[in-house]
Amino acid sequence: MQPAWEPAELPADAIEVGRILDAWGLKGWLKILPHSASPEALFSSKRWFLQPNERGASPFSGTVLLRVREAKEHSDSVVACIHELDDRDVAQSLKGARIFVPRSSFPTPAIDEYYWVDLMGLQVRNREGVDLGEVTELLSTGPQTVLVLRDAVTDGEGKPIERMIPFVSAYVDAVDIQGRLITVDWQADY
Repeated sequence: MQPAWEPAELPADAIEVGRILDAWGLKGWLKILPHSASPEALFSSKRWFLQPNERGASPFSGTVLLRVREAKEHSDSVVACIHELDDRDVAQSLKGARIFVPRSSFPTPAIDEYYWVDLMGLQVRNREGVDLGEVTELLSTGPQTVLVLRDAVTDGEGKPIERMIPFVSAYVDAVDIQGRLITVDWQADY
């Protein structure tokens, strides 16, 4: 039996934190691919906002609210039990749906820890005051995270210069989220 999907307004501070991969088990659990290697945002909120996959059929339209009964890590994914969802076929029909959580419900990071979403768009400047670009992406390389920057300066072919800087204390001097600035020990010609 399909649950009555509860229409909802996507919160202004909503962040996409994962996608539904598939049904998990026989009782309507969901298998989720988190967008982060540390999926605390999925565990910290008991309300997930769901939007349909961009392509393919969906059992709902717009944004709906899911009330999470339980969520836990399972190998390289997350599995979750949702209130009023106890049918594998219905869970399967949600495949590809996008999961959003309000940023305000994320756990508070420890000192010198940052959510990737908070680093996106920050300007990066070196110790000498040279602007190196804006953070457009972060890459997880296993042992460390790498900032991917796009500079306003272009190369000889008119393409923006892209830089990669390891996000480690050896190169990152300071992160000022409010000031929208990361200061690094890195040169423009590296």
